[in-house]
Amino acid sequence: MYRTEVKELVIVAVPLVLAQVAQNTISFVDTIMVGRLGKEALAGIAIGSTLFQFILIVLSGVIIGVSPIVSQATGAKDDDLCGRATRQGLWIGVLLFTPAFLLYRNAYPLLIWFNQSPETALASSEYLKAISWGLLPALWIMGLRGLLEGKSNTKPIMVISLIGVALNVFANDALMFGHYGLPKLGLVGTGYASSLVYGLVFLAFSVYVSLQYSDLQIFSKLRRPDFSTLKEVARVGGPIGMTLAFEAGMFGAAAFAMGTIGETQLAAHQIALQTASISFMIPLGLAIATSVRVGQAIGAGSPHRAEVAGHAGMLLCIGVMSISGLIFWLLPLPIIGMYIDIDVEANAPVVAYAISFLALAALFQVVDGLQVAASGSLRGIKDTKAAMALTLVSYWLVGCVVGAYLCFGAKLEGVGLWIGMTSGLATAAVLLTLRFQFKMKALKQEHRLSAPTEAGAEAL
Repeated sequence: MYRTEVKELVIVAVPLVLAQVAQNTISFVDTIMVGRLGKEALAGIAIGSTLFQFILIVLSGVIIGVSPIVSQATGAKDDDLCGRATRQGLWIGVLLFTPAFLLYRNAYPLLIWFNQSPETALASSEYLKAISWGLLPALWIMGLRGLLEGKSNTKPIMVISLIGVALNVFANDALMFGHYGLPKLGLVGTGYASSLVYGLVFLAFSVYVSLQYSDLQIFSKLRRPDFSTLKEVARVGGPIGMTLAFEAGMFGAAAFAMGTIGETQLAAHQIALQTASISFMIPLGLAIATSVRVGQAIGAGSPHRAEVAGHAGMLLCIGVMSISGLIFWLLPLPIIGMYIDIDVEANAPVVAYAISFLALAALFQVVDGLQVAASGSLRGIKDTKAAMALTLVSYWLVGCVVGAYLCFGAKLEGVGLWIGMTSGLATAAVLLTLRFQFKMKALKQEHRLSAPTEAGAEAL
């Protein structure tokens, strides 16, 4: 049964992995291209993109509630609920957009308050103003993705995401460096390019969903909210958003702390973190697929199959991240060389710090893969509130506290922050895995107790 489940999981996961890599590649490409503008611009996008992505991840987490609802509804063959959940995901995107948009447009005082240098704060705030226009389509994309993921229809997600990467490279080249008769906007051009790409990607998803799932009437019935279904999406997705906030918040806090240490360590941190983010897209795609497989099994009334799906996802994630950890450990210079010229003497301090940070990133790859797979498994059974509480303890009471002490108390600076992040991820991996085991034991017991009753009812 495990062999069959691994095969099915991989079929769903491969397009999602490529889609996640493509999505993260937009940020990766931005970082590489901005690196050609100098370390000041690199520091600016490090802070600006961290703040943008943090808020986007948190808000998207609420809309991610669409996916487990659709997956369970698909397992139960309830297409009406699939359509209703997707529509309410789009409405939630509208409701969440306005306050975040206003924050992006007025970020400069906040960045100064967080002790960023005036130069970095100004560059970051201008970048945020430009990319703020892409927030709403980015949120809507998550709602439509939730439908496709829940239906295990993941190839369109991959295709559209890959097209988005190509568009982003072209738009960056045009708006950052003033090609094709357009103005040279530098770092700000990167933000406008990303906004444009988010809009075009959402348009592509909309056309596909309208044609492929016309019977669900996603857009024709989008006139007003369905508050009962909206409440269910928010009930499932709200804790997911907070869970992602706790994790992204830990990484965001580390970036802000790096900014107070200096531009050199901040630039090195951005290189290591961006590289880790790329490798993380593989277990993240696997975790999304795991959530779908677990949810469909639960919807079909098979908790044993759901447990198998969860375990298969965890094992695959551990294996993948073990390989990426070895690459970080053994080949740091070629990796760093993708971002900056390692032969330039002025970049030597950045290279030295980046090597140290990549070595620590190699250590947390395995636990990072396990925690995201366990979190995805819990999401598939809609057990999102417990995951939220466990990640709060892991990332903030362990990760941030340990990181802050080692950075500022023990004077380890950036290395201390990376040790703290690793400890937080390890704690989350253990706690979330134990929670999944506990919940599956309870669900299987409940299923065994109800089986005779159901059999008797069918006989009558």
